[in-house]
Amino acid sequence: MEVMTNSTGSLKISRDVIATIAGCAATEIEGVAALAPFTSGLTTGWVLKARSSLPVAVTLNDDVACIDINLNLEYGAKIPEVSAKVQSAVKDAVQNMTGVAVTKVNVHVAGVVIADAAAEA
Repeated sequence: MEVMTNSTGSLKISRDVIATIAGCAATEIEGVAALAPFTSGLTTGWVLKARSSLPVAVTLNDDVACIDINLNLEYGAKIPEVSAKVQSAVKDAVQNMTGVAVTKVNVHVAGVVIADAAAEA
């Protein structure tokens, strides 16, 4: 929890609030289909690595946030361009709305959503 203190009192900002702001900012970017509920991958040595089950993870260290966000992108979206836009939008939104400095926004592309297949189902 982020705590900011001034002469009139203190303000506590939950990691969940920062995660919600980050998620909303990311889904507004063209090419992002949705937040991905979780991802898992294989690491070297074929050991299964479990990642967070939440789509957005926030780490706070010394009044600075590092944000990891899992996304599903729309088919045809240019991954590097969409990722850069997401990083910029998330960083700006969190810093402007909370005053918490953001050092990194790590984007994890968990999948691609094909609109035609989703419409038929």
